[in-house]
Amino acid sequence: MARRTQVTARQERLGAELRKLREAAGLKGREAASLLGTDAGRLSQIESGVAGVSEETVRRLVAHYACTDAALIEALVAMATERVRGWWEEYRGLLPSAFLDLAELEHHATYRADVECLHIPGLLQTEEYARAVFAYRIPELPSEELELRVRHRMGRKAIIERPEPVPYEAVIHEAALRIRAGDRAAARAQLTYVLELSAADHVSVRVIPFDRDGFAGAWNTMTLTGGPVPKLDSAQRDGPEGTALVDSEEQLSSLRLLFRKLEAESLTPERSRDFINRLAKEL
Repeated sequence: MARRTQVTARQERLGAELRKLREAAGLKGREAASLLGTDAGRLSQIESGVAGVSEETVRRLVAHYACTDAALIEALVAMATERVRGWWEEYRGLLPSAFLDLAELEHHATYRADVECLHIPGLLQTEEYARAVFAYRIPELPSEELELRVRHRMGRKAIIERPEPVPYEAVIHEAALRIRAGDRAAARAQLTYVLELSAADHVSVRVIPFDRDGFAGAWNTMTLTGGPVPKLDSAQRDGPEGTALVDSEEQLSSLRLLFRKLEAESLTPERSRDFINRLAKEL
């Protein structure tokens, strides 16, 4: 297959998982390439996502690597052979690639979980709230790009609004609910919208109130996205250099535990709905 000029995070992940399997098998790149009947350069391109890979090649590689996890193998084959051109592709060349990667990741998700302490999670934002957040950037975005970002964020909601939605859980600190990205009316509309979405069976919203004793985890903003098998789960963390994708099993395990810890700090979904409803009435 020809080399790609643009590599998505999903394509990179496929290559990374094949590399992990090779390393677990104790094989050097040149050794694995020889078994495949190619050169180390070609294998390197596959493992970096620059070169596409066929179903046959994936199955040959995992056989050489003695991988017996049937569910993982089928998931990797699906990643290699999918030719889906999602709605996010209309933004290619118009928005940063990270926006497209996130939408693609969500499209294939088996579950989604967010922790936010200062902002309403993107999947729960109204159009007016999202516009206010993007407009606060320095330097300011051109109006055309700002509207593209807002439209893209609204498009991402498809995963919780489609006929077969993704199970979604959000843990939100009271601070995020009280901070007004817009005016009072916009803040009330945003809280009302969160309440409306949280009424769905597949959506769970939990609140960590200010008066929770012993809460020192306000910096723990994160996103967890379920893959077809747990080994293909992903996480996102915000840092000084921007958003980073996490896919190592050790880090994912730690973040899953951290999410459950934060969840335990929060109110139940039922009490959280009452809490948000009370805040909305105060506005």
